[in-house]
Amino acid sequence: MDYKAIAQQTAQEVLGYSQDTSGWKVVKISKKVTVSTKTSRKFQGNLYRVEGIIPEPTAKLSDFLHHPGNRISWDKSLKVHNMIHRIDSDTFLCHTITQSFAMGSISPRDFVDLVNIKHYEGNICIISAQSVDFPGYPPSSNYIRGYNHPCGFVCSPLSENPEYSKLVTFVQTEMRGKLSQTIIEKTMPSNLVSFILNAKDGIKAQKTSRRGFHPNTLSSFQKKK
Repeated sequence: MDYKAIAQQTAQEVLGYSQDTSGWKVVKISKKVTVSTKTSRKFQGNLYRVEGIIPEPTAKLSDFLHHPGNRISWDKSLKVHNMIHRIDSDTFLCHTITQSFAMGSISPRDFVDLVNIKHYEGNICIISAQSVDFPGYPPSSNYIRGYNHPCGFVCSPLSENPEYSKLVTFVQTEMRGKLSQTIIEKTMPSNLVSFILNAKDGIKAQKTSRRGFHPNTLSSFQKKK
């Protein structure tokens, strides 16, 4: 499987989604986060667009979002998020297991996604992802294997304040199993709003922990010891 070629194609598709301004229907606005949707061209479901403003410069925001080691510390929708294979410095495979949601009516799913980080003019960063087959992580009987059609994050500087970023997230997830599309459509917008709010909280917590760390603390402790 040519993972690099798939990654390039996925990045282009996500870029195309970000430039597509027609046909979106707003389905939820909450706490300055807007969720819009249109029919997916990839499967019998929806493509979701989620927009919010994050108080972080674009470079730091993109690092925060794509770092697998940090993800479960702030993303409450996940219980596992591990990098399982690195292809190059900007392309890798991740294995993800979600939490159950919709009061347990949607059981955990697992995904194997090809993730790519690509930078564009104007300090725009796209972190794209698409589910792929990977021999090291075949489907198991423990979880229903879901499938993410081209999705990802588009991070760009806020024109009026470059210390803030506009984050646009695209999601088109095929849950599989025996779920009705109605349940998914009812629960997805609220979950997507929560994702943006959780990211904001995670960035705030990270800043707080950085402010609380002083390089001289360890040396002072060692002297006392």
